[in-house]
Amino acid sequence: MRAEGWLGRATRKVTAHAVEKGLQRLADAARTRDPLPLVIVLPNGEQVHFGAPPKITLTIRDEAALAALAQPTMAALGEAFVEGRVDLDGPMLEAVALAERLAALGGSPVGARVAGVFSRHTPKQDREAIAYHYDVGNEFYRLWLDERMVYSCAYFRTGEESIDEAQLAKLDHICRKLRLAPGERFLDIGCGWGGLIIHAAQKYGVRAIGITLSEAQQRLAAERIAAAGLGERCQALLLDYREAVKRFGAESFDKVASVGMFEHVGLRNLGTYFGIVRELLRERGLFLNHGITSADVDSRPVGSGVGDFIGTYVFPHGELPHVSLALREMAAQGFEVVDVESLRPHYAKTLQHWSNRLEARLPEARRLVDEKTLRIWRAYLAGCSYGFTRHWINIYQLLGSKQTQPGLTELPLTRDWMYAPA
Repeated sequence: MRAEGWLGRATRKVTAHAVEKGLQRLADAARTRDPLPLVIVLPNGEQVHFGAPPKITLTIRDEAALAALAQPTMAALGEAFVEGRVDLDGPMLEAVALAERLAALGGSPVGARVAGVFSRHTPKQDREAIAYHYDVGNEFYRLWLDERMVYSCAYFRTGEESIDEAQLAKLDHICRKLRLAPGERFLDIGCGWGGLIIHAAQKYGVRAIGITLSEAQQRLAAERIAAAGLGERCQALLLDYREAVKRFGAESFDKVASVGMFEHVGLRNLGTYFGIVRELLRERGLFLNHGITSADVDSRPVGSGVGDFIGTYVFPHGELPHVSLALREMAAQGFEVVDVESLRPHYAKTLQHWSNRLEARLPEARRLVDEKTLRIWRAYLAGCSYGFTRHWINIYQLLGSKQTQPGLTELPLTRDWMYAPA
């Protein structure tokens, strides 16, 4: 027993020495090829500098994190932070940019993508995934979202708008694209806390229904609808989109929107998803799909383990199609796509707002969620802002007209109406 214990200690000592050597080689490479504003504080108090005046300090709290730092991937670095093995001092947005450079130096660039694993996306699996992400607590989201709690990409005309102004502009941008008119039947698939349906009912006079799988979102959306006095023209329901035709009937809506939801559908289910929307819409009805897409034409996840990290800690079973795949599946289900708009710079800025707002309220956030959950969200918001800036991912609004019968759409000849004053 004593010999095995001694051998175990000796092995761990040799391993730790090798890991620290690997970390030092990485630091040497940084100083030579790409100086980084980073200092790593080892468990024994020693510091490893990476060649530039430090803006970011990583303090090792668990020796197990040394291996992740010696051969870093984005996922390994994120996991070490989330699990509390590493403490980070410095701006989160700058830390993510530095992590990408560190991973590239270690031989794991973000651009090296591999094929992802498909999920089954059963109703039960999707409910659990939605609950994991969205049922963190409404008060936590309220800390850093806008006043309407719109949890999707905002729309900036100048870039100087507040997040409240930009989210209101996004709601109007969607409503104008859909050409919402008083009395029309409008469905929002994945309605969140009800921001879009409330706005559409109040300002555009539609009869709006929103559906979500999140119980926390549905409860608050219903409360907000009642407080606005919109109970007769607006509803938020707990309903899976796959049950919508059974619940409402075919051709029950004039217009449909889906904002930030099709990321949860699954690549193999896109045809089913767009087909259900087609069944819900009247002929010539309009559908706007607003969702994050892969920047990779083969719809492969972001490299350096970023896709795995998101799947493990943030969006279980999320799958991002390339916009070309989304367009193909949408067209195959009888939609004529009439407008395609990338909002990538808008989402980079939206996430920057969210990240900065959360970072400014960390003491309050710690009273609402545990430290691991908070670290997940800090890494996620900053990381996604950087990811959109770097074009690891994209986001598109796709506008389609249901065209299962011959003839023209009901749209004007130009798209001036999209940008007319609200």
